[in-house]
Amino acid sequence: MSIAREDALDRTSSRDVTDWWSTAISDIEPGSIRFRGFAIEQLIGTVSFPQMIWLMLRGELPSPAHASLLEKALVAAVDHGPQAPSIAAARMAATCGVGLHGAMSTGVGLLGDVHGGAGQQCMALLEHIRARSSDTPVVDAVAEVVGDHRSRRAYIPGFGHRFHAHDPRRDPLLGAVRAQVEAGTVEGAYLEIAEELERQISIGRSAPVPMNVDGATAVIYAELGFAAELGRGLFILSRSVGILAHSWEEIEQGRRIKGPIPPPLLPTYTGTAPRDVANTVPVSEA
Repeated sequence: MSIAREDALDRTSSRDVTDWWSTAISDIEPGSIRFRGFAIEQLIGTVSFPQMIWLMLRGELPSPAHASLLEKALVAAVDHGPQAPSIAAARMAATCGVGLHGAMSTGVGLLGDVHGGAGQQCMALLEHIRARSSDTPVVDAVAEVVGDHRSRRAYIPGFGHRFHAHDPRRDPLLGAVRAQVEAGTVEGAYLEIAEELERQISIGRSAPVPMNVDGATAVIYAELGFAAELGRGLFILSRSVGILAHSWEEIEQGRRIKGPIPPPLLPTYTGTAPRDVANTVPVSEA
């Protein structure tokens, strides 16, 4: 062993090793499992899954009203059919022999900035407007943001939907937020901003541009005090349920190597017409 290695061992204590992965989340010992201080045997049968998610992320158990709002957002984003790229990719992967874990990881891996990131982006936008409105009326702060996005021809995340003229998930989610605002559970500042965004985005258009599920869940997560990046994580957690269900359905059907389009259809070819290598002059000699 080199002197450097011996010196490192001499300078490292057992405490250094156990502190390396120190955590305030889980405390595991033989015969004992605790999460945020609560024994698992007390949590089982007492705490719902949304409450458990809150506990793990925030360190305390939520009120029933907070947990109910969180649950509604999680339920709303579970699935959007095989036309969603993450679901389609998971189903294709399931037919390629990668197993359920491989199919699920394939689907989750597609949830990036474009497909799956709008909720986080909307939360960040709502937070920006909230900070701006501390010294500016909400109407003006929203107008400034909308004007900036329009001048850059930039997409405003969380509004409009390529498939639904009116996302059916919007109304029950926002209705639940309004009810909790009236009950004093949440403040309602992010709801106000989002509704003003919705109003101003629709000005001058032939049809309104309502909030989609990403915008509505962004309102809920922001009202509940989650960081924007956690909004993406919560969406992935929710959508994983749909990915699991679709992956399993595809596995049960037993089809092998299912491509993106059904046979005998083939992708449209737009390249060079058929030609012969023998009659082709190399570029260097042309």
